[in-house]
Amino acid sequence: MPSSAIVLGAGMVGVSVALHLRRRGYDVTLVDRRGPGEGASFGNGGLIQREAVFPHPFPRTVGEMARIAGNRSVDAVYHPLAMPFFAAPLLRYWWHSEPARYARAMQAHAALIETCLDEHLALARGTPAEALLRPIGWMRLYSDPRMLDAALAQAEQARRQHGVNFVALDGRGLAEAEPHFMAQRAGAIHWTDPLSVSDPHALTLAYAGMFTAEGGRFAIGDATSLRRAGAGWAVRTAEGEVEAREVVIALGIAAAEVTRRFGYAPPIFGKRGYHLHYTLRGNAVLHRPILDTESAFLLAPMRAGIRLTTGAEFARPDAPPTPVQLERAEPIARTLMPLAEKVEDAPWLGVRPCMPDMLPVIGRLPGQAGAWCAFGHAHQGLTLGPTTGRMLAEMMTGEAPFVAAEPYRADRF
Repeated sequence: MPSSAIVLGAGMVGVSVALHLRRRGYDVTLVDRRGPGEGASFGNGGLIQREAVFPHPFPRTVGEMARIAGNRSVDAVYHPLAMPFFAAPLLRYWWHSEPARYARAMQAHAALIETCLDEHLALARGTPAEALLRPIGWMRLYSDPRMLDAALAQAEQARRQHGVNFVALDGRGLAEAEPHFMAQRAGAIHWTDPLSVSDPHALTLAYAGMFTAEGGRFAIGDATSLRRAGAGWAVRTAEGEVEAREVVIALGIAAAEVTRRFGYAPPIFGKRGYHLHYTLRGNAVLHRPILDTESAFLLAPMRAGIRLTTGAEFARPDAPPTPVQLERAEPIARTLMPLAEKVEDAPWLGVRPCMPDMLPVIGRLPGQAGAWCAFGHAHQGLTLGPTTGRMLAEMMTGEAPFVAAEPYRADRF
Protein backbone atom coordinates (compact mmCIF):
# COMPACT_ATOMS: atom_id res chain seq x y z
CA MET A 1 0.00 0.00 0.00
CA PRO A 2 1.15 3.62 -0.45
CA SER A 3 1.77 5.82 2.60
CA SER A 4 -1.59 5.63 4.32
CA ALA A 5 -2.87 5.74 7.89
CA ILE A 6 -6.00 5.37 9.94
CA VAL A 7 -6.00 7.68 12.98
CA LEU A 8 -8.37 6.43 15.67
CA GLY A 9 -9.63 9.24 17.87
CA ALA A 10 -10.55 12.79 16.78
CA GLY A 11 -9.65 14.75 19.89
CA MET A 12 -6.94 17.41 19.81
CA VAL A 13 -4.20 14.76 19.76
CA GLY A 14 -5.71 12.62 17.01
CA VAL A 15 -6.64 15.60 14.84
CA SER A 16 -3.11 16.97 15.18
CA VAL A 17 -1.55 13.62 14.23
CA ALA A 18 -3.85 13.34 11.21
CA LEU A 19 -3.06 16.88 10.05
CA HIS A 20 0.70 16.44 10.35
CA LEU A 21 0.58 13.11 8.51
CA ARG A 22 -1.52 14.62 5.74
CA ARG A 23 0.98 17.44 5.32
CA ARG A 24 3.68 14.80 4.84
CA GLY A 25 1.80 13.21 1.98
CA TYR A 26 -0.06 10.45 3.79
CA ASP A 27 -3.49 9.29 2.71
CA VAL A 28 -5.23 9.67 6.09
CA THR A 29 -8.64 8.68 7.42
CA LEU A 30 -9.53 10.10 10.83
CA VAL A 31 -12.07 7.90 12.64
CA ASP A 32 -14.15 8.56 15.74
CA ARG A 33 -17.52 7.41 17.07
CA ARG A 34 -18.47 11.09 17.43
CA GLY A 35 -17.53 14.34 15.73
CA PRO A 36 -14.07 15.89 16.15
CA GLY A 37 -13.35 17.28 19.59
CA GLU A 38 -16.45 15.94 21.31
CA GLY A 39 -14.58 13.91 23.93
CA ALA A 40 -12.12 15.20 26.53
CA SER A 41 -10.99 17.96 24.13
CA PHE A 42 -14.43 19.58 24.48
CA GLY A 43 -14.16 20.48 28.14
CA ASN A 44 -11.17 21.83 30.04
CA GLY A 45 -9.69 25.08 31.24
CA GLY A 46 -8.90 26.06 27.68
CA LEU A 47 -5.23 26.78 28.33
CA ILE A 48 -2.17 26.09 26.18
CA GLN A 49 -0.06 25.72 29.30
CA ARG A 50 3.49 26.78 28.50
CA GLU A 51 4.10 27.24 32.22
CA ALA A 52 3.12 23.64 33.14
CA VAL A 53 6.65 22.26 33.19
CA PHE A 54 6.00 20.55 36.53
CA PRO A 55 3.51 17.65 36.10
CA HIS A 56 0.96 16.87 38.81
CA PRO A 57 2.59 14.46 41.33
CA PHE A 58 0.71 12.15 43.66
CA PRO A 59 0.25 13.85 47.06
CA ARG A 60 3.00 12.69 49.40
CA THR A 61 2.42 14.63 52.62
CA VAL A 62 0.29 13.08 55.34
CA GLY A 63 -1.83 16.21 55.65
CA GLU A 64 -2.64 16.39 51.95
CA MET A 65 -3.44 12.69 51.73
CA ALA A 66 -5.67 12.92 54.80
CA ARG A 67 -7.52 15.89 53.29
CA ILE A 68 -8.23 13.99 50.07
CA ALA A 69 -9.14 10.82 51.98
CA GLY A 70 -11.90 12.79 53.71
CA ASN A 71 -13.60 13.01 50.29
CA ARG A 72 -15.05 16.46 50.98
CA SER A 73 -12.82 18.63 48.81
CA VAL A 74 -13.50 20.42 45.53
CA ASP A 75 -10.28 19.44 43.75
CA ALA A 76 -10.40 15.65 44.29
CA VAL A 77 -13.26 13.24 45.06
CA TYR A 78 -13.65 9.49 44.71
CA HIS A 79 -16.32 6.82 44.62
CA PRO A 80 -15.38 4.41 47.45
CA LEU A 81 -16.52 1.32 45.54
CA ALA A 82 -14.32 2.33 42.60
CA MET A 83 -11.09 2.50 44.56
CA PRO A 84 -10.11 -1.19 44.10
CA PHE A 85 -10.26 -0.48 40.35
CA PHE A 86 -7.75 2.37 40.84
CA ALA A 87 -5.49 0.70 43.41
CA ALA A 88 -2.79 -0.55 41.02
CA PRO A 89 -2.42 2.59 38.84
CA LEU A 90 -2.55 4.92 41.85
CA LEU A 91 0.11 2.89 43.64
CA ARG A 92 2.30 3.22 40.53
CA TYR A 93 1.49 6.94 40.40
CA TRP A 94 2.62 7.30 44.03
CA TRP A 95 5.82 5.33 43.26
CA HIS A 96 6.70 7.51 40.28
CA SER A 97 6.13 10.65 42.37
CA GLU A 98 9.10 9.82 44.61
CA PRO A 99 11.39 12.89 44.35
CA ALA A 100 14.18 11.35 42.24
CA ARG A 101 11.76 9.64 39.86
CA TYR A 102 9.61 12.74 39.70
CA ALA A 103 12.64 14.83 38.72
CA ARG A 104 13.23 12.55 35.71
CA ALA A 105 9.57 12.69 34.74
CA MET A 106 9.58 16.45 35.07
CA GLN A 107 12.48 16.81 32.64
CA ALA A 108 10.73 14.68 30.03
CA HIS A 109 7.43 16.45 30.61
CA ALA A 110 9.03 19.87 30.33
CA ALA A 111 10.70 18.91 27.03
CA LEU A 112 7.21 18.56 25.54
CA ILE A 113 5.66 21.57 27.26
CA GLU A 114 8.41 23.91 26.08
CA THR A 115 7.29 23.36 22.47
CA CYS A 116 3.55 23.89 22.87
CA LEU A 117 3.18 27.55 21.91
CA ASP A 118 5.31 27.27 18.78
CA GLU A 119 3.52 24.11 17.62
CA HIS A 120 0.02 25.51 18.11
CA LEU A 121 0.92 28.78 16.42
CA ALA A 122 2.54 26.91 13.54
CA LEU A 123 -0.88 25.40 12.81
CA ALA A 124 -3.07 28.36 13.68
CA ARG A 125 -1.21 31.41 12.42
CA GLY A 126 -2.92 33.05 9.45
CA THR A 127 -6.06 30.90 9.82
CA PRO A 128 -9.39 31.45 11.63
CA ALA A 129 -8.02 29.32 14.48
CA GLU A 130 -5.61 32.10 15.44
CA ALA A 131 -8.46 34.28 16.73
CA LEU A 132 -9.30 31.57 19.29
CA LEU A 133 -5.83 31.80 20.90
CA ARG A 134 -5.78 34.74 23.30
CA PRO A 135 -2.31 35.82 24.58
CA ILE A 136 -3.58 36.74 28.04
CA GLY A 137 -2.11 33.97 30.21
CA TRP A 138 -3.83 33.04 33.45
CA MET A 139 -3.50 33.80 37.16
CA ARG A 140 -3.17 31.66 40.27
CA LEU A 141 -4.39 33.40 43.42
CA TYR A 142 -3.13 32.85 46.98
CA SER A 143 -4.58 33.70 50.38
CA ASP A 144 -1.59 32.60 52.47
CA PRO A 145 1.53 34.78 52.00
CA ARG A 146 3.74 31.78 52.81
CA MET A 147 2.13 29.71 50.07
CA LEU A 148 2.57 32.62 47.67
CA ASP A 149 6.26 32.91 48.57
CA ALA A 150 6.79 29.17 48.03
CA ALA A 151 4.97 29.32 44.69
CA LEU A 152 7.07 32.30 43.60
CA ALA A 153 10.24 30.37 44.43
CA GLN A 154 9.08 27.50 42.22
CA ALA A 155 8.12 29.97 39.50
CA GLU A 156 11.63 31.40 39.60
CA GLN A 157 12.99 27.88 39.17
CA ALA A 158 10.73 27.38 36.15
CA ARG A 159 11.96 30.68 34.71
CA ARG A 160 15.64 29.82 35.18
CA GLN A 161 15.45 26.24 33.96
CA HIS A 162 12.70 26.36 31.33
CA GLY A 163 12.26 29.96 30.21
CA VAL A 164 8.80 30.36 31.74
CA ASN A 165 7.62 33.95 32.20
CA PHE A 166 5.40 35.34 34.95
CA VAL A 167 4.52 38.49 36.87
CA ALA A 168 4.10 38.56 40.65
CA LEU A 169 1.13 40.60 41.92
CA ASP A 170 0.37 41.73 45.44
CA GLY A 171 -3.18 42.15 46.68
CA ARG A 172 -3.49 45.64 45.21
CA GLY A 173 -2.09 44.55 41.86
CA LEU A 174 -4.57 41.67 41.75
CA ALA A 175 -7.47 44.03 42.48
CA GLU A 176 -6.35 46.32 39.65
CA ALA A 177 -5.96 43.42 37.21
CA GLU A 178 -9.34 41.86 38.06
CA PRO A 179 -11.51 44.65 39.53
CA HIS A 180 -14.65 42.48 39.67
CA PHE A 181 -13.00 39.78 41.79
CA MET A 182 -14.83 40.16 45.09
CA ALA A 183 -12.50 38.51 47.65
CA GLN A 184 -9.23 39.68 49.12
CA ARG A 185 -6.10 37.67 48.45
CA ALA A 186 -2.45 38.08 49.45
CA GLY A 187 -1.43 38.09 45.81
CA ALA A 188 -1.20 36.14 42.61
CA ILE A 189 1.14 34.76 39.99
CA HIS A 190 0.19 35.85 36.48
CA TRP A 191 1.61 33.27 34.08
CA THR A 192 2.02 35.40 30.97
CA ASP A 193 3.11 32.82 28.37
CA PRO A 194 0.03 30.57 28.11
CA LEU A 195 -2.58 31.08 25.44
CA SER A 196 -6.18 31.09 26.66
CA VAL A 197 -8.55 29.40 24.21
CA SER A 198 -11.95 31.05 23.96
CA ASP A 199 -13.58 27.83 22.72
CA PRO A 200 -11.53 24.59 22.95
CA HIS A 201 -14.03 22.61 20.88
CA ALA A 202 -13.90 25.24 18.13
CA LEU A 203 -10.09 25.03 18.09
CA THR A 204 -10.18 21.26 17.56
CA LEU A 205 -12.80 21.74 14.85
CA ALA A 206 -10.61 24.38 13.19
CA TYR A 207 -7.64 22.01 13.00
CA ALA A 208 -9.94 19.24 11.78
CA GLY A 209 -11.22 21.62 9.11
CA MET A 210 -7.65 22.23 7.94
CA PHE A 211 -7.15 18.47 7.72
CA THR A 212 -10.20 17.85 5.54
CA ALA A 213 -9.54 20.97 3.42
CA GLU A 214 -6.10 19.55 2.63
CA GLY A 215 -7.51 16.23 1.45
CA GLY A 216 -7.90 14.23 4.66
CA ARG A 217 -11.05 12.23 5.33
CA PHE A 218 -13.12 12.02 8.51
CA ALA A 219 -15.47 9.09 9.14
CA ILE A 220 -17.70 7.99 11.98
CA GLY A 221 -16.57 4.51 12.95
CA ASP A 222 -15.93 1.90 15.59
CA ALA A 223 -12.32 1.82 16.81
CA THR A 224 -12.88 -1.51 18.55
CA SER A 225 -13.39 -3.10 15.11
CA LEU A 226 -9.71 -2.58 14.28
CA ARG A 227 -8.16 -5.69 12.76
CA ARG A 228 -5.18 -6.82 10.78
CA ALA A 229 -5.73 -6.72 7.01
CA GLY A 230 -2.81 -8.35 5.25
CA ALA A 231 0.21 -6.12 5.74
CA GLY A 232 -1.95 -3.28 7.00
CA TRP A 233 -4.98 -2.47 9.14
CA ALA A 234 -8.71 -2.11 8.69
CA VAL A 235 -11.56 -0.57 10.68
CA ARG A 236 -15.32 -0.38 10.15
CA THR A 237 -16.88 3.01 9.51
CA ALA A 238 -20.30 4.31 8.51
CA GLU A 239 -18.93 4.56 4.95
CA GLY A 240 -17.71 0.97 4.89
CA GLU A 241 -14.47 -0.66 5.91
CA VAL A 242 -11.34 1.49 5.60
CA GLU A 243 -7.88 -0.01 5.10
CA ALA A 244 -4.44 1.58 5.49
CA ARG A 245 -0.83 0.56 5.88
CA GLU A 246 -0.53 2.07 9.38
CA VAL A 247 -2.79 2.91 12.28
CA VAL A 248 -2.48 5.45 15.10
CA ILE A 249 -4.35 4.86 18.36
CA ALA A 250 -5.16 8.29 19.77
CA LEU A 251 -8.24 7.33 21.75
CA GLY A 252 -7.51 8.91 25.10
CA ILE A 253 -8.91 6.91 27.99
CA ALA A 254 -10.40 4.36 25.55
CA ALA A 255 -7.01 3.49 24.05
CA ALA A 256 -6.52 0.42 26.24
CA GLU A 257 -9.77 -1.12 24.93
CA VAL A 258 -8.04 -1.41 21.55
CA THR A 259 -4.42 -2.01 22.50
CA ARG A 260 -5.22 -4.92 24.85
CA ARG A 261 -6.54 -6.90 21.88
CA PHE A 262 -3.08 -6.62 20.35
CA GLY A 263 -1.06 -7.57 23.41
CA TYR A 264 -0.43 -4.20 25.07
CA ALA A 265 -2.20 -3.29 28.33
CA PRO A 266 -1.05 0.21 29.36
CA PRO A 267 -1.58 1.20 33.02
CA ILE A 268 -3.81 4.08 31.97
CA PHE A 269 -6.45 5.45 34.33
CA GLY A 270 -9.03 8.22 34.08
CA LYS A 271 -9.67 11.37 36.07
CA ARG A 272 -13.18 12.59 35.42
CA GLY A 273 -13.84 16.32 35.26
CA TYR A 274 -16.87 18.58 34.89
CA HIS A 275 -17.58 22.09 33.72
CA LEU A 276 -20.52 24.47 33.62
CA HIS A 277 -20.88 28.01 32.21
CA TYR A 278 -22.40 31.06 33.89
CA THR A 279 -23.23 34.59 32.87
CA LEU A 280 -22.02 37.56 34.94
CA ARG A 281 -24.23 40.18 36.56
CA GLY A 282 -24.35 43.69 35.16
CA ASN A 283 -21.20 44.87 33.41
CA ALA A 284 -18.84 42.59 35.34
CA VAL A 285 -15.88 41.15 33.42
CA LEU A 286 -13.33 38.44 34.07
CA HIS A 287 -10.29 39.41 32.00
CA ARG A 288 -8.38 36.12 32.15
CA PRO A 289 -8.67 32.65 33.68
CA ILE A 290 -8.11 32.54 37.43
CA LEU A 291 -7.44 29.61 39.71
CA ASP A 292 -8.02 30.44 43.35
CA THR A 293 -5.73 28.14 45.33
CA GLU A 294 -7.89 28.34 48.44
CA SER A 295 -11.03 27.37 46.50
CA ALA A 296 -9.31 24.80 44.21
CA PHE A 297 -11.17 25.43 40.97
CA LEU A 298 -10.68 27.43 37.78
CA LEU A 299 -12.89 30.20 36.42
CA ALA A 300 -12.24 30.98 32.76
CA PRO A 301 -13.88 33.47 30.39
CA MET A 302 -15.15 31.59 27.33
CA ARG A 303 -17.39 32.30 24.36
CA ALA A 304 -20.19 30.47 26.16
CA GLY A 305 -19.76 32.35 29.45
CA ILE A 306 -17.62 31.98 32.56
CA ARG A 307 -16.54 28.35 32.68
CA LEU A 308 -16.29 26.79 36.14
CA THR A 309 -14.12 23.68 35.97
CA THR A 310 -13.56 21.01 38.60
CA GLY A 311 -10.57 18.95 39.64
CA ALA A 312 -10.40 15.15 39.51
CA GLU A 313 -13.12 12.60 40.21
CA PHE A 314 -12.17 8.92 40.49
CA ALA A 315 -15.05 6.73 39.35
CA ARG A 316 -15.55 3.58 37.32
CA PRO A 317 -15.90 4.21 33.58
CA ASP A 318 -19.58 3.26 33.50
CA ALA A 319 -20.57 5.28 36.60
CA PRO A 320 -23.29 7.90 36.03
CA PRO A 321 -22.36 11.59 36.42
CA THR A 322 -22.00 12.75 40.01
CA PRO A 323 -21.11 16.46 39.78
CA VAL A 324 -20.69 16.91 43.52
CA GLN A 325 -17.56 19.02 42.95
CA LEU A 326 -19.57 21.59 41.00
CA GLU A 327 -22.20 21.61 43.74
CA ARG A 328 -19.46 22.36 46.27
CA ALA A 329 -17.69 24.89 44.07
CA GLU A 330 -20.59 27.02 42.85
CA PRO A 331 -21.48 28.68 46.19
CA ILE A 332 -17.80 29.52 46.70
CA ALA A 333 -17.47 30.83 43.13
CA ARG A 334 -20.38 33.19 43.75
CA THR A 335 -18.38 34.80 46.58
CA LEU A 336 -15.46 35.39 44.20
CA MET A 337 -17.17 36.65 41.05
CA PRO A 338 -20.71 38.04 40.48
CA LEU A 339 -22.02 34.94 38.73
CA ALA A 340 -25.59 35.11 37.44
CA GLU A 341 -27.48 32.37 35.60
CA LYS A 342 -26.27 28.97 34.49
CA VAL A 343 -25.91 28.75 30.72
CA GLU A 344 -26.55 24.98 30.46
CA ASP A 345 -29.11 22.81 32.17
CA ALA A 346 -26.60 20.05 32.93
CA PRO A 347 -22.81 20.05 33.36
CA TRP A 348 -20.40 18.57 30.85
CA LEU A 349 -18.43 15.47 31.89
CA GLY A 350 -15.18 14.19 30.37
CA VAL A 351 -12.32 11.87 31.31
CA ARG A 352 -8.64 12.82 31.32
CA PRO A 353 -6.41 9.89 30.27
CA CYS A 354 -3.54 9.62 32.77
CA MET A 355 -0.38 7.50 32.97
CA PRO A 356 1.18 6.70 36.36
CA ASP A 357 4.57 8.17 35.41
CA MET A 358 2.92 11.46 34.32
CA LEU A 359 4.13 11.09 30.71
CA PRO A 360 2.11 10.32 27.58
CA VAL A 361 2.63 7.29 25.36
CA ILE A 362 4.03 8.39 21.98
CA GLY A 363 5.55 5.81 19.65
CA ARG A 364 5.22 2.28 18.32
CA LEU A 365 2.68 -0.18 19.65
CA PRO A 366 4.87 -3.02 20.97
CA GLY A 367 4.91 -6.14 18.82
CA GLN A 368 2.65 -4.74 16.09
CA ALA A 369 4.20 -3.54 12.85
CA GLY A 370 2.60 -0.40 11.49
CA ALA A 371 0.75 0.46 14.70
CA TRP A 372 1.46 3.59 16.75
CA CYS A 373 0.33 5.13 20.06
CA ALA A 374 -0.54 8.72 20.96
CA PHE A 375 -2.45 8.85 24.25
CA GLY A 376 -2.17 9.40 28.00
CA HIS A 377 -1.69 13.19 28.04
CA ALA A 378 -3.63 13.66 31.30
CA HIS A 379 -4.44 17.36 31.79
CA GLN A 380 -2.36 18.45 28.78
CA GLY A 381 -4.03 16.95 25.72
CA LEU A 382 -5.12 20.37 24.46
CA THR A 383 -1.66 21.79 25.16
CA LEU A 384 0.35 18.96 23.61
CA GLY A 385 -1.79 17.86 20.65
CA PRO A 386 0.24 19.63 17.95
CA THR A 387 3.54 18.67 19.60
CA THR A 388 2.52 15.00 19.66
CA GLY A 389 1.20 15.22 16.11
CA ARG A 390 4.48 16.51 14.77
CA MET A 391 6.59 14.08 16.79
CA LEU A 392 4.65 11.02 15.70
CA ALA A 393 4.44 12.09 12.06
CA GLU A 394 8.21 12.52 12.03
CA MET A 395 8.71 9.08 13.56
CA MET A 396 6.34 7.45 11.07
CA THR A 397 8.09 9.03 8.10
CA GLY A 398 11.54 8.02 9.32
CA GLU A 399 12.63 11.49 10.41
CA ALA A 400 14.33 12.19 13.72
CA PRO A 401 11.57 13.56 15.99
CA PHE A 402 12.16 17.15 17.03
CA VAL A 403 11.71 16.06 20.67
CA ALA A 404 13.65 12.93 21.66
CA ALA A 405 10.99 10.22 21.92
CA GLU A 406 12.68 7.69 24.22
CA PRO A 407 10.94 8.77 27.49
CA TYR A 408 7.48 8.29 25.97
CA ARG A 409 7.86 4.86 24.37
CA ALA A 410 5.02 2.42 25.03
CA ASP A 411 7.22 -0.43 26.28
CA ARG A 412 8.69 1.57 29.17
CA PHE A 413 6.36 -0.12 31.70
